Amino acid sequence: MERTRINEPEGTFAMLSLHNKIDFALIFQVKNANPNGDPLNGNRPRTDYSGFGEITDVCIKRKIRDRLLEAGHNILVQADDRKIDNEPSIRSRAESDETGLGKGAFGNHAKKDEIIRKACDKWFDVRTFGHVFALTGKKSGGKNKAQPGEADEDDANGVSIPVRGPVTIQSAFSVEPVSITSTQIVKSASGEGDGRKRSSDTMGMKHRIDRKAYYVCFGSMNPQLAERTGFSDADAETIKSILPKLFENDASSARPEGSMRVEKLVWWKHGSRAGRYSSAKIHGSLEVHADGTFHLKNLDGFEPEVIDGF
Repeated sequence: MERTRINEPEGTFAMLSLHNKIDFALIFQVKNANPNGDPLNGNRPRTDYSGFGEITDVCIKRKIRDRLLEAGHNILVQADDRKIDNEPSIRSRAESDETGLGKGAFGNHAKKDEIIRKACDKWFDVRTFGHVFALTGKKSGGKNKAQPGEADEDDANGVSIPVRGPVTIQSAFSVEPVSITSTQIVKSASGEGDGRKRSSDTMGMKHRIDRKAYYVCFGSMNPQLAERTGFSDADAETIKSILPKLFENDASSARPEGSMRVEKLVWWKHGSRAGRYSSAKIHGSLEVHADGTFHLKNLDGFEPEVIDGF
């Protein structure tokens, strides 16, 4: 869908942005896999202090970005093992000629609203989750007030430009405390020199969640913030189509094929921009049981759409 903008205030997208507030919940299963290792705990599956499994929002957004990239959408924050260009960093990707931004957009006297508008137009993940563009210039005397011959306070010189995204996602937590098995393994790596000589075998550890564990993740889409980035109804439908396939093409040694799967996507589309109920009340209406079944409390006839996983 082509995005158009109104003139006031500058950088605000027209009414092609999101029209209705949306809340959603993702119920998924983990079995014999490490869904999100904790690097500060020997890469064991993340848990809270009560033993409930946890998958961070950053991990979930990484998977959403990967699925969007596979579907042909422009993504700024690409994983190194999945990137589709030769750019060595996010900044170089933002400044490359192919993006339409170019170095001039990040140079002297560039307007912040102009950078935000171009970035949101180009990259799906920026207009969805937001981003912080770190710039390198310096203002005279470190002040924001314009002096004769200097850039005005709207210039993007020497500041970081935050883009606040309309889609927020919470960390996922298991319905019950998880059981973790740690297995000692033997691993080998290439040795010294040209790598043809194998180094001595060393011992390592591999961790997994045993049995079945069901996790729940909540999210929300805010129409007011969508005005700023141009996140549209069509973009919301794209996210809706991606979530049931969240773990497809995501297999690894830690997450073998079929060890993680989406069970249900629960999608609440409100009838207005402000929403019929608060997100807290909407999310609280979903009760997920240990066997993966769930119950939805009645909210005065406000029925969500329930979508099966892929």
